[in-house]
Amino acid sequence: MQAGGPSDVWAEGDAYERYMGRWSRRVAEVFVTRLGGPAGLRWLDVGCGTGALTAVVASRCRPRTLLGLDRSPEFVRAARAAAPAPARFAVADASALPVRDAAFDAVVSGLALNFLQPPGAAVAEAARVVRPGGLVAAYVWDYADGMALLRRFWDAAAALDPAAAALDEGRRFALCRPGPLRALWSGAGLVDVRVAPVEVPTVFGGLEDLWEPFLRGQGPAPGYVATLTPAARERLRTRLAEALPTDPGGAVALAARAWTVRGRRPPGPGSDARP
Repeated sequence: MQAGGPSDVWAEGDAYERYMGRWSRRVAEVFVTRLGGPAGLRWLDVGCGTGALTAVVASRCRPRTLLGLDRSPEFVRAARAAAPAPARFAVADASALPVRDAAFDAVVSGLALNFLQPPGAAVAEAARVVRPGGLVAAYVWDYADGMALLRRFWDAAAALDPAAAALDEGRRFALCRPGPLRALWSGAGLVDVRVAPVEVPTVFGGLEDLWEPFLRGQGPAPGYVATLTPAARERLRTRLAEALPTDPGGAVALAARAWTVRGRRPPGPGSDARP
């Protein structure tokens, strides 16, 4: 994953797993199942982060080759330690992929597109390195309306500190909606473009299970928490706790929605149109 702003810190694998990786993996399972396709394809995962999506492709799709790329050396190290064979990984920039034209059958990306700057360049690179007829697909959180954890966090933060509203991913990442995603794919010359939602439950064992990842500095919301004084941090924790739906046992049941987008590089004369 690659940073898109001063508070978009993504580097420590364990912290990311506690914050978003556990939910990303659930979306990846649905995303890959919907993509389908035969065994033996060549896959590329751009902005692979800690390897959640790469691992699902490795275990479910029986790929011939599978390469994960990310600009964070720390994330690449975490991905290497977690993803099964035949996955391999390298450090690389999504806007200048070190890959020849038409080298892959499928290019995918999970929860990274809105952090890639500029996103249009990353999608154009994905379209370049996929073969004619090949698949380019991604998913991003619906920050504005469908990511309940972050919606409640930023609402609580802005109520205490109006300046925090400018950091809200729902405001910052207008890309993460069906219309802009469809336009981005079409603008890269991809065809048969489809956008669809995926919703997964995000159930926390209690307030500490939900709050502790915000203290690890990974991502915009934890990055904001890191700037607060201890007293301000405690006020935010209290305000957030008051807004959460908690069952009698203390568990907090929320939901997270992601938008998936997929399209194909137009087939060339005589090209294979498999996924």
